[in-house]
Amino acid sequence: MRLLSSNLAAVACCLLTVLGLAAGRAQDRQDPPPREPADAAAVERWLGELSNWGRWGEDDQLGTINLITPEVRRRAAALVKQGVAVSLAHATLSEEAPDNPNPYGHEVVLHGESRGQWAVDRLSVLFHGYAHSHLDAVCHMFHDGKMYNGFPRSEVDEEGCGKLAIDVLQLGIFTRGLLVDVPRLRGVSWLEPGEAIYPEELEAWEDETGIEVRAGDALLIRTGRWARRAAEGPWNVAAHSAGLHASSVRFLKERGVSVIGSDVAIDVFPSGVDGVSHPVHLLVLVGLGMPIFDNLDLEAVAAEAARQERWEFLLTAAPLPVPGGTGSPLNPLAIF
Repeated sequence: MRLLSSNLAAVACCLLTVLGLAAGRAQDRQDPPPREPADAAAVERWLGELSNWGRWGEDDQLGTINLITPEVRRRAAALVKQGVAVSLAHATLSEEAPDNPNPYGHEVVLHGESRGQWAVDRLSVLFHGYAHSHLDAVCHMFHDGKMYNGFPRSEVDEEGCGKLAIDVLQLGIFTRGLLVDVPRLRGVSWLEPGEAIYPEELEAWEDETGIEVRAGDALLIRTGRWARRAAEGPWNVAAHSAGLHASSVRFLKERGVSVIGSDVAIDVFPSGVDGVSHPVHLLVLVGLGMPIFDNLDLEAVAAEAARQERWEFLLTAAPLPVPGGTGSPLNPLAIF
């Protein structure tokens, strides 16, 4: 009996040792790799390492939109299986709020009772910021007096952008869209303000869905901003919001992403980078020449993607071709 007890104790000890080693290996797999310090000097270095300047010629104004080739469009069109369309634009916000200092203006200037048979209205909006769904043109940002591809800041004046304006995208965006639902990956309803998304999570989403990001894709990052706003009310997202950490931009370059977007303004705020307030915007717009979708509403597409268990779709978007425009409000569509 004592021998049996001794043997059982030995087996138990071995099992505990094996389980401990396995747990240790699992923990090793979960620990993120060491990250280099993120500061202004690192961002300058990344700008050089990741730059697309000259990649498509000295006069190129399309930047990463060049990656949306005819073959990419054909493959994207083939993703339409059920014909289900989902809007990615949030409803226009016409009331001032902590995240909306510049509401949409809407004035009905003619209506049936006042002037015959016609109804006419006027819209006005300062769409850049953290409320209205829009696409940033690449001329939206400068660094050290230059824009993407080395075009000088002097190309932009009171008449608009002489280079890299929104009208260079007058053919629109037609490509494969991929939804990266980070709250779903983390098992929460939304990310809390200030939570950063690192490249390991983008890779983990690829593993989770079995979909590899490839050249020409549009990557849409859900933080759950609008779900949180609906539940807890608006807050100053310009100061505190979830988003990508600057170190994630290398993933975008290596995978060949053509357009990036989110339900806020893509950067995590505070940025976590000393001395740089919008490092992702800087690296993406100025370094990569990549347009950015800001303030999309990704709640409906997240629900549809979960219903279908399908995270890829045809993405279409047509910005207003305003000559010299720094961007455009728009209503992108995901079509399954």
